[in-house]
Amino acid sequence: MKLTLEVAIRKFAQPVTASSDLDLLLEAAGDAKIVLLGEATHGTSEFYQWRAALSKRLIQEKGFSLIAVEGDWPSSYQVHRYINGFTDGNENAADLLAQSFTRWPRWMWANAEIADFIDWLKDFNAAESKKIGFYGIDVYSLWESMEEVIRYLTDVDPAGGDVQLAKQAFSCFDPSNREPEKYAISYATFSTSCVEEVTRLLASIQSNPERYANEEEADLNLQINSLVAKNAEEYYRAMLRSGADSWNIRDGHMVETINELRKYHGPDARIIIWEHNTHIGDARATDMKNDGMVNVGQLLREQNPPEDVYAIGFGSYEGTVIAAESWEAPYEEMPLPPAQKNSWEELLHRTGAHDKQLIFDDSNRQLFDRWAGHRAVGVVYHPEREAYGNYVPTMISKRYDAFLFFDQTTALEPL
Repeated sequence: MKLTLEVAIRKFAQPVTASSDLDLLLEAAGDAKIVLLGEATHGTSEFYQWRAALSKRLIQEKGFSLIAVEGDWPSSYQVHRYINGFTDGNENAADLLAQSFTRWPRWMWANAEIADFIDWLKDFNAAESKKIGFYGIDVYSLWESMEEVIRYLTDVDPAGGDVQLAKQAFSCFDPSNREPEKYAISYATFSTSCVEEVTRLLASIQSNPERYANEEEADLNLQINSLVAKNAEEYYRAMLRSGADSWNIRDGHMVETINELRKYHGPDARIIIWEHNTHIGDARATDMKNDGMVNVGQLLREQNPPEDVYAIGFGSYEGTVIAAESWEAPYEEMPLPPAQKNSWEELLHRTGAHDKQLIFDDSNRQLFDRWAGHRAVGVVYHPEREAYGNYVPTMISKRYDAFLFFDQTTALEPL
């Protein structure tokens, strides 16, 4: 007879109180080359702290050397340069994050929890011969990435064909005045597109790698900024279309960037990915599939052997969280109300109001392959209305390989 969910949780849940409790997770992840670490909100301190704790152990004990985050490439690359000693400045991590992550929502990466982790990464890299990379894989930095491409090409070969190609490609964005909505509207009105120009530029850069110096990963920086420009152009055009197009373009870009990082650093490179649960948890185990949406977790599972990809979701029952009432509004510390009855979070609370982990394997996965709501809070949040849009129907043991649950959580600390 199949166990009830309450009985199954009580039987298989294990406590999480200290870093040593992560031994079970590390053992379960085995020799995976890609470990995805989720979050149910972009503003919960415990999610950031425990992802950092798990990342440190993956780096120290499993040989992981790349961290990819749901952030902009240019901003994250400043962090990468800092932790690898590519800069001569006297910045500290907190100042660097505050200066680098200037686009809303800044608090996602410019926060005290990340600053502590960046300090650890810098110290680790200073002591070890093997360097850890820190990269942003999101698609939003269209103008910043274009500026980086032109600056680098001008420095390397000011009279070269690629710099002229870049200036020509990026000039068609000028009328939008760095506002993606204006670009999307002008595209729809005039039926013009910059995509062919940017695609030609990326193809030229990729086909002539010998032109560009490899010092301090400058060639990688050029390639990914060019990739962002191409995919962001398509993403912003898709904003005006209905359906799942823009979501799928964004997650497709993130996977393309992950694959480029793995190719650049070699077949043995292992990568840790920090993103929201809605990106790292397999979309096929949610109602996202009904809308034709795919995501990073699904695509990476489809592209790699099962043993190479390990996804860990995160969630909590109640507490406080950093979010905003509307897009680009100031952030606030908001209440995170008790989870909706019969959601995964409420079931985990009901079976014991303490922090715990569930690890799914062949012996128990089928016990949890049942549908229940799973809370997802974005950068815009209205606690009083969360029951009407913040729960994603989920088969948790198919969406993730493991799940970390924190009963009471607190808002992270923006810088």
